[in-house]
Amino acid sequence: MSSRTVIRGGLVITASDEMHADVLIEDGRIAALAASGTPAAEAWTAESVVDATGKYVIPGGVDAHTHMELPFGGTFASDTFETGTRAAAWGGTTTIVDFAVQSVGRSLREGLDAWHSKAEGNCAVDYAFHMIVSDVREETLKEMDLLVEEGVTSFKQFMAYPGVFYSDDGQILRAMQRSAENGGLIMMHAENGIAIDVLVEQALARGETDPRYHGEVRKALLEAEATHRAIRLAQVAGAPLYVVHVSATEAVAELARARDAGLNVFGETCPQYLFLSTDNLAEPDFEGAKYVCSTPLRPREHQAELWKGLRTNDLQVVSTDHCPFCFTGQKELGRGDFSKIPNGLPGVENRMDLLHQAVLDGHISRRRWIEIACATPARMFGLYPKKGTIAPGADADVVIYDPGAEQVISAETHHMNVDYSAYEGRTVTGRVETVLSRGVPVITGREYTGRAGHGVYTPRATCQYLN
Repeated sequence: MSSRTVIRGGLVITASDEMHADVLIEDGRIAALAASGTPAAEAWTAESVVDATGKYVIPGGVDAHTHMELPFGGTFASDTFETGTRAAAWGGTTTIVDFAVQSVGRSLREGLDAWHSKAEGNCAVDYAFHMIVSDVREETLKEMDLLVEEGVTSFKQFMAYPGVFYSDDGQILRAMQRSAENGGLIMMHAENGIAIDVLVEQALARGETDPRYHGEVRKALLEAEATHRAIRLAQVAGAPLYVVHVSATEAVAELARARDAGLNVFGETCPQYLFLSTDNLAEPDFEGAKYVCSTPLRPREHQAELWKGLRTNDLQVVSTDHCPFCFTGQKELGRGDFSKIPNGLPGVENRMDLLHQAVLDGHISRRRWIEIACATPARMFGLYPKKGTIAPGADADVVIYDPGAEQVISAETHHMNVDYSAYEGRTVTGRVETVLSRGVPVITGREYTGRAGHGVYTPRATCQYLN
């Protein structure tokens, strides 16, 4: 049985265009667009008609950096694939790319299989995987080739977290050389973890145990140094590089320099670095623990440079690095020792709304909003044009967005499985009204109509930005 839906009367916004158009959906895909009120559009018939008058019709968001159920710091991220993808849908995100983890001494395949078993049958929206490479050995390098062939085309390495995920420069270089051959994209957590561990030890010895010291020891210069080093290693390997969660002015400058030199270097930032700062980390009574993430929040003056990077395309993507830990019982593990606070913030539900507020605040244009939140992440990670746009042939991942609705972000009303909001009490203008995932309504007029298991695993092609 074929199914047809028409979305009428909205302003369709993609990364490249804005137009008042009706959208015809057939069997889970975009079939056609036609200017509203024209004979072509009026002739369409469908079982379901969605009135989008006065609303935006935008592609579903692609959040290319989430950590559902991630084991970290002696606990687990509090969102499951079921709760996390439902929250994503509420926030207008219809595809997540999560991170499967290789444990030291184990194979990539074992880690990938473990993440498949966590996600399969549980997701409200579509999902894909990157692979965290924690143990670069000859076997690992061979496995990277196999994973690229089957649609896991990006590999994350860490210059931070010695003893957990850390790779040294030699391991990084080997993985980069392999990705240069197999078409994979290396994603880098760029912080000098060896130096940071020294500063952590010294701070604790001085009795500096509060959450704010997390930001003070993870210095912007050590993010910039690692970013520079990652760029040079990628250059030696002849490999592309994607630097995750860029937070500091100095790191943006390293990316800008590399891109000006014509290197295939890309950068991502996150809403927390655009909207929060060390002021939050310094909140009294251990409240600052809510804002502990790595890279850390920076002083407020870094925000202007991040916004500028997004406008000049020195930064291409805004993802969330959604990795929630409850304040009670999880963040509290670090009372008396900031180094034991689990690193991560909730945000998968807030990204599209915060970036729409950035449009209203004059930081970015409407089309740039869609570009950094939908189209570019889809292109970067081999999902475009199936995801990230509204065009014939694309999956019907479509959001009806009310640009005038005001909302107050709060843990009381969010759908993420975490007991606080990083943006508690913040008023934003703009709100998701209806969300279709492959043509199926998962949010309908502010009601959840989706189900666990609707979301399917989506293999990816390689990065679409490479020279």
